[in-house]
Amino acid sequence: MENQINYEKIEKSAKFSQKLRTACIYVLLTFWALIVLFPFYWMLLTSVKSYGAYNSEYIPAFFTLSPTLENYQEAFTAVPLLKYLGNTVIFAVLTTAIMVVVITLSAFAFARLDFKGKNLVFALFLSLMMIPNELVVITNFVTITNMDLRNTFTGLILPSVTSVFYIYLLKENFEQVPDELYRAAKVDGTSDLKYLVKVLLPICKPTLITVIILKIIECWNSYVWPRLITDDQNYFLVSNGIQEIRENGFGRENIPAMMAAVVVISLPLIVIFLLFRNKIMAGVSRGGTKG
Repeated sequence: MENQINYEKIEKSAKFSQKLRTACIYVLLTFWALIVLFPFYWMLLTSVKSYGAYNSEYIPAFFTLSPTLENYQEAFTAVPLLKYLGNTVIFAVLTTAIMVVVITLSAFAFARLDFKGKNLVFALFLSLMMIPNELVVITNFVTITNMDLRNTFTGLILPSVTSVFYIYLLKENFEQVPDELYRAAKVDGTSDLKYLVKVLLPICKPTLITVIILKIIECWNSYVWPRLITDDQNYFLVSNGIQEIRENGFGRENIPAMMAAVVVISLPLIVIFLLFRNKIMAGVSRGGTKG
């Protein structure tokens, strides 16, 4: 009887410790979530404050009783923000579509095809990941300029149509598919391209979706290259549009209108992430699993 009582005490103590540990984890996660989400809340709050109300605050207010949408109207009228959004959509969609074709064919070649010097070429590809992007910006700029492609979508897109990291990620996923499927497909007379489209891509769809989403986000946030290669407002992206808003729109002092523009620009990425967050997690977890 005494042993049973001691066992019950130990069990209750273990359950209490588990609940306490879980509670501490949730408290820490909640605290961290507040820290991460607070800038977004502050951005949204500032965007619905009037210019006068914002400037009259000696102590920043964490809420407002008189929200306004005038800042959003000004964000679309002071500069062609809608055109910037359209340019960014075109840039992101075309760049991502071309890149998916390039990295898919490259990853398949490294994963399934046998050719002389494959391992050496792939090692050289991986070595390119150690070169910072900033080092190749000047070379790309000179190349695009010599090709007379400045202030064109072609000049914006060309330097971004491939990624060594995404090739590596897809190659690892393709290699997880059993070789027996490839051999069986070849016995049935299936071409390599058909095997890629009908077998590999459906199996590796989570990773491919993750790559697409990450590339879209990368294109949407691109700043240095578009700013360098375009000085024509007709080809400005949203990231460059923000700078244009500050310089030639409603100025540096109208922070509420600036925050309204930032909300409009950030909203598509937030929606994409919320809609496809499960796919992103599935793709990342699959990419880190071998076998």
